Amino acid sequence: MEALYTAVATSVGGRTGHVKSSDGVLDFEVKPPKEMGGPGGPYTNPEQLFAAGYSACFGSAINHVALKQRKRIESTVTAKVSIGNKPEGGFMLAVEMDVEISGMEQKEAEELVNEAHQVCPYSNATRNNVEVTLKVTTK
Repeated sequence: MEALYTAVATSVGGRTGHVKSSDGVLDFEVKPPKEMGGPGGPYTNPEQLFAAGYSACFGSAINHVALKQRKRIESTVTAKVSIGNKPEGGFMLAVEMDVEISGMEQKEAEELVNEAHQVCPYSNATRNNVEVTLKVTTK
């Protein structure tokens, strides 16, 4: 792969620590959520960061596919990232991608989202490793 861009971030202390990007735009504490024994409060966690990145990237993939098809749409993408135990030990992620599209019929919107799922780098990175469920609604 020829890299178009490389993001760099460093974490210290894992889930109870600090994360900072090389350009300083991201610079904050991370803590486990209350549901996983964390303190709660105004902290983020790896699953929220993954959900933010995946939803933004998936939205761009939808826009890319729509532009190629010369369709004018608006979309909202909500990624729900869950973490759980693997039966054989360790942990795993699952993603539910809720996509709302205006400007087209349901079947056409589903086809567009399925094509975007083939284009999105996050989808390509998680394919056959993370369960991703796509839910599409139209407005």
